[in-house]
Amino acid sequence: MENVTLKRSLGLWAIVGLGLGYMTPTIAFDTFGIVSKETNGVVPLAYITALTVMLFTAFSYGKMVQVFPSAGSAYTYTRETMSPHLGFIVGWAALLDYILLPMVNALIIRLYMESIFPGVPAWVWVLSYVAIITMVNIWGIGKTSSLNSMLVLFAIILIVVFVVLAFIKLSQGMGQGTIFTTEPLFHANVQLGAVLTGATVVCFSFIGFDAVTMYAEEAVDQKIMPKAIMLTVFIGGAIFFVTGFFAQALFPDISSFKVTDDTLPEIGLYVGGTLFKLFLIAGAFAATAASGLASHSSVSRLLYVMGRNGMLPRKLFGYVHPKFRTPAFNVVLVGIISLLAITPSLELVTSIINFGALIAFTFVNLSVIAHFVFRLKRYKTGKDLFSYLIMPVIGTGLTGVLWSNLHLDALIGGIAWIVIGLLYMVFQTKILKTKISDFHFEEVG
Repeated sequence: MENVTLKRSLGLWAIVGLGLGYMTPTIAFDTFGIVSKETNGVVPLAYITALTVMLFTAFSYGKMVQVFPSAGSAYTYTRETMSPHLGFIVGWAALLDYILLPMVNALIIRLYMESIFPGVPAWVWVLSYVAIITMVNIWGIGKTSSLNSMLVLFAIILIVVFVVLAFIKLSQGMGQGTIFTTEPLFHANVQLGAVLTGATVVCFSFIGFDAVTMYAEEAVDQKIMPKAIMLTVFIGGAIFFVTGFFAQALFPDISSFKVTDDTLPEIGLYVGGTLFKLFLIAGAFAATAASGLASHSSVSRLLYVMGRNGMLPRKLFGYVHPKFRTPAFNVVLVGIISLLAITPSLELVTSIINFGALIAFTFVNLSVIAHFVFRLKRYKTGKDLFSYLIMPVIGTGLTGVLWSNLHLDALIGGIAWIVIGLLYMVFQTKILKTKISDFHFEEVG
């Protein structure tokens, strides 16, 4: 029987849409109060700083996805350029990021619905949401992409409406009283340390640009992947910057907010009244659902590649549905894990997501150096030195800045996860007497 593979059906903008959906464009409204407080009122400057950090790592992702056009992302890059054992650990760490984000999206949806319908049990909303997201992902990546694109478009349209309303409010004297102001970017009370702290918070809004590499085997042409990565970063960064700039111009400080942990509802109310508030919340629903679709599908593909390579049981994790040509078992498994969003609090879970993401970012940068400099000896010209050594070294260093600001709970939880992965790897290689190095990268045409 011929092996069933993933279906190549995604064009450039479909992949970019999935990346933007993963990033959740409306998150800038939710985190505005927190970041404004951290940065002393320069939210857009924090986004510029974060975008700068992400661009170096995005550059490395673009290089590696051309060499290894696999759905495995950082896992594949590390195992093929450094060590199969190290690749497994990086993939295992990345799972912490990828596999928990769908659950967090389910939690956010649950919280939204509970605020509107407090008398309905939490499990009803989580089960309904997870069931829909899971079925769409099984149905096919084309269906997932189409629905994701509609949800992202709706969220972006609402952000455009917000900008128009903000322009009107500023013209009427609200906040700074003009859009021609540099106060949201720089003022006398700006401190570098505060900006870096804020950048650490908003950097994780960019998590998602890396996830588009998971669709390398479903792209109609794998050559579009580097462009898709950079477009996702730039467009996502532009959305976050514009949103942050107008919000900061309207609200120079956070004194007008009753709730600073999630300022989206109040921003909608103050800028456009009750009606726009409801529409903005609806946009947040759409953006969160889009992120749920994209994150659910991407982690399913990471599990698929790890199963196909034998890192996880191949018959289950390497299975592709013969009709829908999607990793159906993995999709269902992620759906089952997402049901844990029924529990009342996932504060620790949301914090340790960052642990896996930063490990992936770090090793993608190091993979560029390992492959091009050490393996291919591409360091004899200025262009090669810049592309394959200087850029990834800067990317690694900037990622290190984020590591230095990681929450202690995230470090503890992440290290515990790594220990579990190491024990599993020992089980694979010792007890089963299987050499992890026997498994090789499989290029899919």
